[in-house]
Amino acid sequence: MRNLLGIFICTFLNLGILFTQNLDIPGYEPILEEAQESEISSFYVSPQRILWKSDKSGQWIKNSDALLKKGKGQADLTNQDLCSIKNPDGDKSSILIDFGVEIHGGIQIITGMMAENKPIKVRVRFGESAEEAMSDLGPESSATNDHAMRDVVLELPWLGKREIGDTGFRFVRIDLEDENRELLLKEVRAELKIRDIPYVGSFTSSDERLNKIWNTGAYTVHLNMQDYLWDGIKRDRLVWVGDMHPEVSTINAVFGYNPVVPKSLDLMKELTPLPGWMNGISTYSMWWLIIHRDWYNQYGNLEYLNEQREYVSNLLELFMQKIDDEGKEQLDGHRFLDWPTSEQPQSIHAGYQALLIMTLEAGVEICTALEENELKAQCEQAIKDLRGYTPDHNDSKQAASLMVLAGLMEPRIGNRDVISVGGPRDFSTFYGYYMLEAMAEAGNYTEAMDIIKEYWGGMLDLGATTFWEDFNIEWLEDGARIDELVPENKTDTHGDNGNYCYVGYRHSFCHGWASGPTAWMSRYVLGVKVVEPGGKVLKIEPHLGDLEWVEGSYPTPLGPVKIRHSKMADGGLKTEIEAPEGIEVMAE
Repeated sequence: MRNLLGIFICTFLNLGILFTQNLDIPGYEPILEEAQESEISSFYVSPQRILWKSDKSGQWIKNSDALLKKGKGQADLTNQDLCSIKNPDGDKSSILIDFGVEIHGGIQIITGMMAENKPIKVRVRFGESAEEAMSDLGPESSATNDHAMRDVVLELPWLGKREIGDTGFRFVRIDLEDENRELLLKEVRAELKIRDIPYVGSFTSSDERLNKIWNTGAYTVHLNMQDYLWDGIKRDRLVWVGDMHPEVSTINAVFGYNPVVPKSLDLMKELTPLPGWMNGISTYSMWWLIIHRDWYNQYGNLEYLNEQREYVSNLLELFMQKIDDEGKEQLDGHRFLDWPTSEQPQSIHAGYQALLIMTLEAGVEICTALEENELKAQCEQAIKDLRGYTPDHNDSKQAASLMVLAGLMEPRIGNRDVISVGGPRDFSTFYGYYMLEAMAEAGNYTEAMDIIKEYWGGMLDLGATTFWEDFNIEWLEDGARIDELVPENKTDTHGDNGNYCYVGYRHSFCHGWASGPTAWMSRYVLGVKVVEPGGKVLKIEPHLGDLEWVEGSYPTPLGPVKIRHSKMADGGLKTEIEAPEGIEVMAE
């Protein structure tokens, strides 16, 4: 399946593509001609272990290891080698299954010939952590069925198959609900729903921890490339435009062009007539425009950019109306950078001032491509006005990072006085991407890589296979791994943490906005920068820090560019590049 998950879970997959390319069924053409072909493929993943059983005696749950065998998805009449589950008097029997990796989709359950020829009732709970799968719905745990059903009671057929679930999970708990019944399970397989697309970009270095982080960020975004580009596969199965920016940066570095991006951008334009703000948040309309600039630079599709002409022009004019006579932004709507700064109006104002400059700079580039010269000049004047006022960053790493990127703060001062203070403390999974970019502007590549290993690597140390909606480095002090039930001397990393909309088990453990290090390492370590629209000219400027070597590939519309950098004995750097015909490479 074209190295779909070869990065780190290929050994888990039992492939079985479910979709055909064409529907050519005589007699039903009028009905089926409007049928839509799915962009999503399905694959089956076998359980990796039985993590927990309610029955320690072996009397009520027998032969559970049979569920770990590779399945076929078919019931049969032999009734052999089945897992048997019975309920003791006054109690229920349960098993907790670990599929070994975060998955988007559901499970397929195959049953045997049970004593009574009728359906049998079970409860199924999905969890991104082991403890989430063990939890009950309710305010005490913050476990919910929001956006996707993860806790359901259902009936299974006698000698048959049933599929259930459309959520994000790694763990599944199954409880037998019926009394005085025996549940015979032949198979429980996860159905992974994902785009079958190749990993065109790659990154490998002398540091295995960085390699794993790059891969994990890529897989996190891959799972969220569903019908549209979502932010989370369990909760936040929505198109959040601001959250898309790190995701699109990762897509550009890993997959190259994919229609899910313009499809999602177009959806939000359709849903947001001006003067409304996308998702009700003024910064998210800014990120929409910045993404369009990045998308055009990456693929050079002037026809698609031209389709945005009217909306972009009106949006830029709306932005410029929100600047007062002193050059201060006066944007309305819900004012939001990220959740950790959501109660800091001074930090938000500083971030808005900087982000509005970045947006109008993107507008200048778009206007240049579209030959909108008068609007371009207006944007340039508005940028000059905004630069006449420098807000207080309020010691916010988020605000300071945007100010560095917007040219409102000298990079080395911003890095020294704010961003690198305390290392990964006060980083956020979303704006951490911009903090890393600001550190790169200051030339602080080595410390940025150290923070990547400590902060994003900290999630891996707790058992993550995808990156989370939020993470604090302090959680490492006494937090339990998410792939174990919490020991007495540990806190529940999932259930005991989180804030704002992501308290406890509502917290998403596969959030695309957290993938920033993947895009960052391709840009600054492997060193690939797009210089001309369509990727026709690339600048290769690597920064290896403490690495001995790095190699990888980067997608372009004309094919991948392959790159390797190696440190030599004399301290110099040897660079080897293979580029497709039509791609000009500028290398130091």
